[in-house]
Amino acid sequence: MSGSVPAPISAALQLDQEQLRAARFAMRLSLAVGVLMLLGKTAAYYVTGSAAILSDFAESVVHVIAVGFAAFSLRLSTRPAGPTFLYGYERIAFFSAGFEGAMIIVAAIWILIEAVQKWLAGLRLEHLGSGSLLLLGAGVLNAWLGWYLLRVGKRSHSLILEADGKHVLTDSLTSFGVVAGLGLVMLTGWKPFDPLIAMAVALNILWSGGRLAWRSAVGLLDYSDPGTGKRIREKLDAICSQLGLDYHGVRYRTTGYRQIIEVHLLFPQATAVGEAHRLATVLEERLPVELAMPAEVITHLESLEDHADVHTREHYTGRPE
Repeated sequence: MSGSVPAPISAALQLDQEQLRAARFAMRLSLAVGVLMLLGKTAAYYVTGSAAILSDFAESVVHVIAVGFAAFSLRLSTRPAGPTFLYGYERIAFFSAGFEGAMIIVAAIWILIEAVQKWLAGLRLEHLGSGSLLLLGAGVLNAWLGWYLLRVGKRSHSLILEADGKHVLTDSLTSFGVVAGLGLVMLTGWKPFDPLIAMAVALNILWSGGRLAWRSAVGLLDYSDPGTGKRIREKLDAICSQLGLDYHGVRYRTTGYRQIIEVHLLFPQATAVGEAHRLATVLEERLPVELAMPAEVITHLESLEDHADVHTREHYTGRPE
């Protein structure tokens, strides 16, 4: 028997590498476009002096900083486990999403303060047409980039890329909102539309940042998504039925990239240890393939006849007898 990796596993490993390359390219593209957007919005603000454009500029500053950290997090998350970090570095994805969410919240608060100060100091707006065109172009480019990042993020199961894609889409909606506000100023001549739009933009990105921060928090607390649990149990039912196994005690959590699934398998006492181990290994290899997502499956072998009694004794004594 050769020592080669079975074909399905080799294909999965190759797919993982392709997804990783796509994710890294998407992150580099996001950083490059983010810097380009920042330069364009800087020019638009200095041309117009608009509080609404300032809010969009501030959001882009936050975005470039957050994407820089996300790029670092993506590279770190793919490093293999070692003696110090036995489970690898994948959970930095939640920290990255939380950092991005916190940065968005800070930017939103700053935008609100600046908009009020500009309104009180007196509004001076110039060259709104050229500034609006710059922002419109930035919004269209960011809308495409956000869609692309979300697509790659879902394919590669990368929370880091998904968070970045949602942030970019928020940035594009911000730009479109600012353009609409400046259009109202040019149509009506009523300058307070400018700070009011800036405040509306700030509240919108505050909501977006809060959602990212919440997703980070529940991820770090090992929130178990019911939909994911349902899919895991459906696949377990099918595989265990084919292998003639019973199971219980399913637990699962995500690292931001892959699922870690624990399950207790029940075997008749007459089953040889080697055969039980073989069947458990088959399940451990098949379940990630059936789920079509990166996953690590950890099985615990138990006796079918007395597992309930053993668990009852452990519950009352705190240890097996």
